[in-house]
Amino acid sequence: MEPHQGKVLIAGATGFIGRRLVRALVAEGFQVRAMVRNPGKQFPEEVETLHGDLLDRASLGPVLSGIDTAFYLVHSMAGGRAGFERRDRQAVENFVAAANEAGLRRAIYLGGLGETGSGLSEHLASRILVAKILQSGVFSTTVLRAAIIIGAGGASYEIIKALVSRLPIMTTPKWVSTRCQPIAVGDVIRYLVGCLQDERTANNTFDIGGPEILTYREMMLRFAGIIGKKILILPFPLLTPKLSSYWVGLVTPVKPSISMPLIEGLRNEVICRDTRIRELLPGGLTSFDDSLRIALTEEA
Repeated sequence: MEPHQGKVLIAGATGFIGRRLVRALVAEGFQVRAMVRNPGKQFPEEVETLHGDLLDRASLGPVLSGIDTAFYLVHSMAGGRAGFERRDRQAVENFVAAANEAGLRRAIYLGGLGETGSGLSEHLASRILVAKILQSGVFSTTVLRAAIIIGAGGASYEIIKALVSRLPIMTTPKWVSTRCQPIAVGDVIRYLVGCLQDERTANNTFDIGGPEILTYREMMLRFAGIIGKKILILPFPLLTPKLSSYWVGLVTPVKPSISMPLIEGLRNEVICRDTRIRELLPGGLTSFDDSLRIALTEEA
């Protein structure tokens, strides 16, 4: 299906996913507008940049004016641990109100995998709530739900790398046995662009994941093997996710406001229950080991 010719907005354009998506959309010939809080020379010259702050409702009208489809790639954890759920909710409610007024046709949201229920972490519960609020808009919404995304600069990758690189012996909680379906950042970008190009994905929710289901222990051991490092992982069941988030925060370069909610969410199994996206947008998926090698090469 041929892509439309309308202008595309990226909310969250300066983030880990946003920067890559900007480059991919420009390469595909789309007209791209990046919403940024601090305009500057951050993007190719073909990209229009406008100031906008999702917590400032009045700033969003000009940003959404003339936009056909918007990517929503925003989360509020970087603003501090306290109150990120409230900020997430306010941000998306402001976006939906402004998008309804502007006549937005379509939104595409990258959220998180996680089953509903009382045991869900605050981070994953907030991601699910954001999706529901977006779906309440008068525009059509596509939701992609991903587990951990592997790529240079991504918080999950940086946490795994730091643990493996800095701790030859790890005393770990039960979450090392939690199953997860990691996906390479390149595959995430392919799915995001594909959803924009294929209208069959509108008004749908899709799980996206890589070709392997692994425990966090297996992921750390595989990473150690690739970088030629020997590590010993010793399970310690009494170490709670909250306590483990503190020691992870001490040894990783990721801001505690981001790393701690992510670590506390590791108790939740995040695997794809629905693989329809692979039929709509076919293409090879990157193995976990190859996704690590690509990330290491990007850093180098």
